[in-house]
Amino acid sequence: MTRYAIEVQDLHKRYGELRAVDGISFAVSPGEVYGLLGPNGAGKTTAVECVEGLRLPDSGTIRVLGLSHGTDSAAIKARLGVQLQSTGLFPTLTVREIIDLYATFFPRSLKTADLIELVGLNEKARTASQSLSGGQRQRLTLALALVNDPDVIFLDEPTTAMDPAARRAVWDMVLSLKARGKTIVLTTHYMEEAAQLCDRVAVVDKGRFIAEGKPADLVREHFAETAVEFGTPKGVALAQLKEVPGVNRVLTENGSTTLFTTDVPETVSRLLALAQSNGFTLDRFTVRTATLEDLFLRLTGRRIRE
Repeated sequence: MTRYAIEVQDLHKRYGELRAVDGISFAVSPGEVYGLLGPNGAGKTTAVECVEGLRLPDSGTIRVLGLSHGTDSAAIKARLGVQLQSTGLFPTLTVREIIDLYATFFPRSLKTADLIELVGLNEKARTASQSLSGGQRQRLTLALALVNDPDVIFLDEPTTAMDPAARRAVWDMVLSLKARGKTIVLTTHYMEEAAQLCDRVAVVDKGRFIAEGKPADLVREHFAETAVEFGTPKGVALAQLKEVPGVNRVLTENGSTTLFTTDVPETVSRLLALAQSNGFTLDRFTVRTATLEDLFLRLTGRRIRE
């Protein structure tokens, strides 16, 4: 077994003047869930498609399971599972028929019935794909990514269009696959998804990695503060909030104010006194640790879903 399931060095991909991938390097260990975290257009999908062999990079080195695209493409693809953001499904074929068809593409495959049960489509097994909801189609494409029992699995925004219950079900599937020793590369713009599933994440913006590490470690590295959040009160100057003891930073947007403080008791005490003296209430008041969303905002100056 190679030391890394995936090794990428100095990867570049341009489209005219657009640097979609601008010199990224990373390595993924066997059995690891590795996340590429960033907004749409950050370069996540382009980078992953280069690693999958679906796009030809302009430059850089890629090795998957110790093999290189070109000389070993067939051997690599036989051991990969890929779920794309958008997959063309045969509209009149049923769920069972599509999985059966994909199984013929590989020298080995899992049982169709097992895959249907795994992704929770038992009741839709005989339903044509054109009659599935968006979330059900996503689950079908996940089954297709697993049909060959791959060693390395790529999931590109796997829970888009899913309701919270379906999203949680996919998270459970990813963790189950990890428990079986599968290596998983996940792209997402859902912060909670990355925090729940990924051993390590790379924060991607404008084709570059701007941070990489374990989610909790990245947050600790960039935040010594705790977030105190509440509905933005009327008639309170930003300067007043910045002068509250312990507060290092104040963020106000979309009707919500967040104070990042190193002294929660003192900040809360002074904030309550300020509210009383100025005659306003603190609606939606919460105290929380910083999140990956806060991290992305600090590093880029904008939220990930802007």
